[in-house]
Amino acid sequence: MTSIDLNADLGEGAAFDAELLEIVSSASIACGGHAGSAEIMGRTLLGAKRAGVRTGAHPGFVDPENFGRKRLDLPADAIAVQVVEQLEAMAAIAEKAGQPISYVKLHGALYNWASEDYALAHTIFEAVKAFKPSMAILALDGSKQLKAAEGLGLKTIPEAFADRAYDASGLLVPRSLPGSVFSDPAQAVAQALGIASDRQITAIDGGVLKSKAKSICLHGDNEAALKIARAIRDALGEAGVAISAAPV
Repeated sequence: MTSIDLNADLGEGAAFDAELLEIVSSASIACGGHAGSAEIMGRTLLGAKRAGVRTGAHPGFVDPENFGRKRLDLPADAIAVQVVEQLEAMAAIAEKAGQPISYVKLHGALYNWASEDYALAHTIFEAVKAFKPSMAILALDGSKQLKAAEGLGLKTIPEAFADRAYDASGLLVPRSLPGSVFSDPAQAVAQALGIASDRQITAIDGGVLKSKAKSICLHGDNEAALKIARAIRDALGEAGVAISAAPV
């Protein structure tokens, strides 16, 4: 049977984390930078442990006011320091919970910036490697993030999004534009099936993008997150695609 990882960004104060942990195979947990707290991190890690879900760290800009979705004009080395500080906080809580952190996925504006900027991604992931060389990087398929991580010898997991629109270059359409975020489960299901079964994504201009994604992401803070997750789970099952954590 074909399989694919289904990951969600959790620990951000959204309503459906516990329910989503019963569906997804990987959870990217906020580390207190853009969202989250020690209490939320611990609770989410324990929930993932009970559900048998793989966990990763989800660091972003330290900017909770903007939920990490505003690009901050900081030097790359300063950003790398912020990322590692968040990883250190997460690692300490994960150790207490007895739940390993096996990958890193950047959040929001930092994720998008590093997807386009090789030098930034390289600086961040060089710091991640120094922190924990065995850490995998979960990042946008075909992006500069993946190229930088691979160049450093880090394990990588290419991902694609079920609930976000793509532009013709394979990058995510900015959230400021209409149609950039899917709230209709049917739309997200169609994209997820395209990724998992057809290995392709239809861009916002109608063009077809090839996909090598090993993981499908949905956003836990999407108001339709639980409906989307359930619909994707059911549709993948009907298509003969199992949900399981991607090998690294």
